[in-house]
Amino acid sequence: MKTWAMVFGVISLTAAVAWAAGPQVTIYNNGFATVKEERTLELQEGVCEVRVSDMSRQLEPDSVMLRELSPKPFGLQILEQSFVNDPLTEGLLLYQLEGQNVRFEETRPDGTVKEHTGKLIRSGYIPGGGAEQPIVEMDGVVRFSLPGRPTFEGIDPNAFLKPALVWQLATQKTGACPIEVAYITEGMSWEATYNLVMPAEGDDTFDLSGWISLNNKTGKDFEDASVKLIAGDVQKVRREVMGYDRVSGMRLRSAMAPAEMPSERAFDEFHLYTLPREVQIRNNELKQVEFLRASGVKGQRYYVYNPLIHWAYQGGVNYDPDFGITDSKKVGVRIEISNSETNALGVPLPKGRMRLYRTDVDGRREFTGENQIDHLPKNECLKLEMGNAFDLVGERKRVDFYVDGTGKRMTETFEIKLRNRKETADVEIRVIEPLIRAANWRIINPSLAYTKVDSHTVEFRVSVPADEEAILTYTVNYWW
Repeated sequence: MKTWAMVFGVISLTAAVAWAAGPQVTIYNNGFATVKEERTLELQEGVCEVRVSDMSRQLEPDSVMLRELSPKPFGLQILEQSFVNDPLTEGLLLYQLEGQNVRFEETRPDGTVKEHTGKLIRSGYIPGGGAEQPIVEMDGVVRFSLPGRPTFEGIDPNAFLKPALVWQLATQKTGACPIEVAYITEGMSWEATYNLVMPAEGDDTFDLSGWISLNNKTGKDFEDASVKLIAGDVQKVRREVMGYDRVSGMRLRSAMAPAEMPSERAFDEFHLYTLPREVQIRNNELKQVEFLRASGVKGQRYYVYNPLIHWAYQGGVNYDPDFGITDSKKVGVRIEISNSETNALGVPLPKGRMRLYRTDVDGRREFTGENQIDHLPKNECLKLEMGNAFDLVGERKRVDFYVDGTGKRMTETFEIKLRNRKETADVEIRVIEPLIRAANWRIINPSLAYTKVDSHTVEFRVSVPADEEAILTYTVNYWW
């Protein structure tokens, strides 16, 4: 019978462990992963100590689970566990030799090497991180520095060269026992990145591609790993990670686009992507795999003048004559795309960065901006901001303001000028106006029809011919 056991504890030392199949790695948006690895333990009947090395440096020890895979169970029982996350280094070896004589080699400016022997009073190494001045007694004097490069007679065969789990196990028989060890580790993350390629002016049919970027900072290589990716906001209690944070130069590896894309399916309250083949995820490596490619995606591009975009009704009544005045002239560019099967999409899109490109008349694709998108279910609308239009200008001016405190009424009139400096293209600009002075309002004498967006926002749509100006005016009455 297969059994699972949660393992905790404290201990040290070693016994034989062999590798089996490649690891199974499930990576989450939130910067952590679950790992399952198969190992073979060489066990002795009774109580024995086993070391499982080459673990993630950011492993969470209290998340470790052990499962027997043998058809004839060994009756494994975990008595104690220790996670050793301080592999052997020169500093650690010096720390272990404190109080002993150590040989040092000094390389002189002329290239010659002179040997020194001194008593190591203090190594300068602090377990768990940090450093202090070393102290060496040599030739009857004390110095607060190492007199050269230390040399060692050898390394203890039981030294920890990589992070390891050490178990005290109780077992009912001797032999090779296949196991599965599973754990959670910080330092592993993934994100989706997208490229949206827009055609030349006048066409609203786009090409969309998506990439999965895997980032490994666990301090461990995962060879021939079966990888799954969880998309969604998984709740996890974050805690301070103890150990090292050594990050060398990031290597970028771009996998060739496979004939088969990663598969996607719903999983619990999230979405799960499975890579179609095993991959190598090396430490400090950023690996990319294509997971989405769509052509003929229809979109709608439009312009928005929303100079009070960060303003909203806060309650009460505001009489300040300067309230809601802005000199912003920027007209924003927006794109909306339906994430539906009828629009060549209809797939859940994990959150990530969307880069936008426009195809020039010479066929070259030029970068025009980027957005961060949130998780988007299928059949929802993807809304993108492309920055501001160069040739469109808005100007908002209040032309009248009156407060009747006795009658508890207020009147405000605005004039909005929209200029289109494009030489040949007519445009429509959506003007967003928040009504933020009081709870009750009514628009009178608008020069154009409007749509009520919500309880305190209206939208006007203004057509502006090429190289011309259009003027919108309206008055709003407030009462309380």
